[in-house]
Amino acid sequence: MTPPNPAFALSVVVPVFNGAASLPGLAAALSRLEVPGGMEIVLVNDGSSDNSLEVCRAICRQNDAAVTVVNLARNFGEHNAVMAGLGVARGEYVITMDDDLQNPPEEVLRLFRHTAENGFDVVYTHYAMKQHGAWRNFGSAFANWCAGWLLDKPKDLYLSSFRCMSGLTVASILEHTGPYPYIDGLILQATQNIGRLQVAHLERAEGRSNYTLRRLMRLFFAMFFNFSVMPLRIATVGGALMALLGLCGFVAVIVEALGPGTPSGWASLMSATLLLSGVQLVMLGMLGEYLGRMFLAINGKPQFVVREVHRSERAAQAPTRAA
Repeated sequence: MTPPNPAFALSVVVPVFNGAASLPGLAAALSRLEVPGGMEIVLVNDGSSDNSLEVCRAICRQNDAAVTVVNLARNFGEHNAVMAGLGVARGEYVITMDDDLQNPPEEVLRLFRHTAENGFDVVYTHYAMKQHGAWRNFGSAFANWCAGWLLDKPKDLYLSSFRCMSGLTVASILEHTGPYPYIDGLILQATQNIGRLQVAHLERAEGRSNYTLRRLMRLFFAMFFNFSVMPLRIATVGGALMALLGLCGFVAVIVEALGPGTPSGWASLMSATLLLSGVQLVMLGMLGEYLGRMFLAINGKPQFVVREVHRSERAAQAPTRAA
């Protein structure tokens, strides 16, 4: 349900990882926005190895806007950091965005109005031209294709990290306490009242993308194994097809053995053994991944651990989110 009596009309949640260079400009641009009903900025430091935490604290002290800084105990990943930010956000609507200034802060107000005025639960942004590297664009396109296949995502929807959510959607997302959250999967489970808005996308002003191949794979696995049983169904169908292929091969070998000459059979035997063994190991790996994640969830692996929370004077005066 929607949190009663929200303190602000809008909260902007920004997961921060090694974003010290771009944070001051982002915070300054956001604080200049005039949002009817008020706006708060939530910065979540996700175990940055640079001085991002000090920059966040300075923004909290010096900025006249309502600023909340959440410092996590270590690096948990973008989606875990977003969950931590959603937990302290006190807006009727919440926008999530990256810390790299590739999403112009000026688009925040337009995204908020588009969501509120049209009654959407969620609005995703999309871009006419993305300013990411080729490999990152390929990874995003692959992830969106998989989401359409695994999560029943609408075909024309692009899953961007720059999105606006209603309080109803945020409350539903926060009910998930597992250690491997995937925000888009949680959204698609909660609502189908989803809109789209085209916005500008700028080149990265400072540094380089924090998304390595390892981080993209971790995000993909969170979607693949936590929000769909499709891999198990694929394994079942694949096993049935391999069994059928093996039966056909068995019949062929019997027919050949009854004919003139005795085949050596070594090459075909080894090929079949290696193929079937490989398929079995892949299936066992999928089952092991599911069981491993269940084991970690049952044993209480934390979604995130908050070390400290800092609030600016204006943010401290606003009421906290009701339980």
